[in-house]
Amino acid sequence: MLALEKEDTLFARNIPFGLVEVWYPDSAEWDVEALRALEETELAALRERCADYDRRAVFGENPYVRFFKKFKKTYPVLMQVESFLLKGRPFPQVNPVTEVPFLAELTTQCLMGTHDADAVLGTLRLFSGTEKAPFTGLRGGEVHTYPNDVCGRDDGGIILSMIAGADDRTCAKPESRHVFYPVFGTPDMPTEEIASRQALLRRYVLTLAPAAKIETQLI
Repeated sequence: MLALEKEDTLFARNIPFGLVEVWYPDSAEWDVEALRALEETELAALRERCADYDRRAVFGENPYVRFFKKFKKTYPVLMQVESFLLKGRPFPQVNPVTEVPFLAELTTQCLMGTHDADAVLGTLRLFSGTEKAPFTGLRGGEVHTYPNDVCGRDDGGIILSMIAGADDRTCAKPESRHVFYPVFGTPDMPTEEIASRQALLRRYVLTLAPAAKIETQLI
């Protein structure tokens, strides 16, 4: 199980963080058809709920939107939802392992991600950013953390930033089978909200791979 710690700087801000760690079996044991059926059902329900989509109604009280606005950033899940609902972009069916949290982001409007747990060096330590600390992003270019960002590092350096995303070393690859899905919270968010999203991720994972081993942490 991945060792996870939260530094005092983040504890003081009352920001919850959830982690869903998954050991997937070989892809020969996956039920991709079941995942596709789940995606179709969940996305159809999203379309129905948002048939008369209005950004203010859907995202006006969203705590992630407010959090990202403090950094002069647009919340990426907002853009993903609008791309799907308004622009008709197809759901990206490329890698079932990363489709799981992407589907959960669309249906809950919560920020998640995917990392290769085997690429983590030592303990994952969560901390509150104090500066613009550079690291290599998942697309290979240099990105950076921000003051008051929610960040994570291991013995090799920074691997995640709530604002800048994942790094290139631990981001999920097509061959990744031991992964963890971070579930980000915002200041003063009830831990129950994070727990409910962990449960949703668990359901999605088991739809794809009933034999998967799953562990969760919430701090």
